[in-house]
Amino acid sequence: MSHLPQRILFIGGSMNQTTQMHQVAKELGEFDCYFTPYYADGLLDLIRKAGLLEPTVLGNKHIRRNVRYLREQNLPIDFQGRQGNYALVVTSSDLVIPRNIRASTIVLVQEGMTDPEGILFRLVKRFRFLPRWLTSTAATGLSDAYARFCVASEGYRELFIRKGVKPEKIVVTGIPNFDNCAQYLKNDFPHKHYVLVCTSDTRETWAYENRKRTLRNAVRIAKGRPLIFKLHPNENVRRATAEIKRWAPDALVYSTGKTEEMIANCDVLITRFSTTVYVGLALGKEVYSEFDINDLRHLTPLQNGRAAKNIAEVCRAALQESTPAPPSQPSGRRRPLRWRSKRYETSHSEALEER
Repeated sequence: MSHLPQRILFIGGSMNQTTQMHQVAKELGEFDCYFTPYYADGLLDLIRKAGLLEPTVLGNKHIRRNVRYLREQNLPIDFQGRQGNYALVVTSSDLVIPRNIRASTIVLVQEGMTDPEGILFRLVKRFRFLPRWLTSTAATGLSDAYARFCVASEGYRELFIRKGVKPEKIVVTGIPNFDNCAQYLKNDFPHKHYVLVCTSDTRETWAYENRKRTLRNAVRIAKGRPLIFKLHPNENVRRATAEIKRWAPDALVYSTGKTEEMIANCDVLITRFSTTVYVGLALGKEVYSEFDINDLRHLTPLQNGRAAKNIAEVCRAALQESTPAPPSQPSGRRRPLRWRSKRYETSHSEALEER
């Protein structure tokens, strides 16, 4: 009697989240892999349908981008995981855990940088009945609804433990879109030797940003050198471009394009709260951020070039641990893999030298 392959659901979100899920799925070819944009249920889904969550990964704009990418890649879509019967769910966020996956084995994969821990984070951590999504990404990992949590670096392992994540659930794997930054050095972006500013979508997510101060600070750091602005994909392009032209009239503004390649060609990188800062640090750029640079160096994702493979191994182990042995198998014949002490480490300098 033949056995059908087990089914895995991958939950996307932003394009960074979705492409990371795709890379992991490529390493799990022995399973039936299905994909869905990020989703919620209940009241939160009703709010989404009313168009009130557009700035977030639950917004219809992100859903359309996800679906377009999945179709272009000929990947099977199961919207909101409605088909069910999944042996494993892999997601880049646990800020929302829909009801239909709560009984499944879940592997959480860190997307990138997490937001600062403000007062909302402290309230959510203390009063667990409050929704985690109130904190944006600051509360990532606090659901404890997953079997394993794959993180970018040893620095992030320490950070999440300090936040309250159980150490035995964390596996340092690296994260796919940031595990081989050296690859971006070979590109056809036409400009070189400039100051690059990667803006944020802070205002689009209902938070405050003094954009005038951000722009004047960029002009001060540039000291007459060419300035290029790469806008966040979620940002209001017309408004942001008008602001930039007021304070830096000679600057070039890009709303699309490969941000990592732009970073590879720059001399200086300026960010506020963006995961792209790690590309600059991995490539040895002069970097400015509203986070402490020494802390960021400690958090920088492993440059091991195999994060997707590592995460796939974690998925297999999680499935093995959650699947009872068949009756014909003697008890104790196979032991679950122990991931508590497992690490996947390759230094940034070694990875760059290899490439």
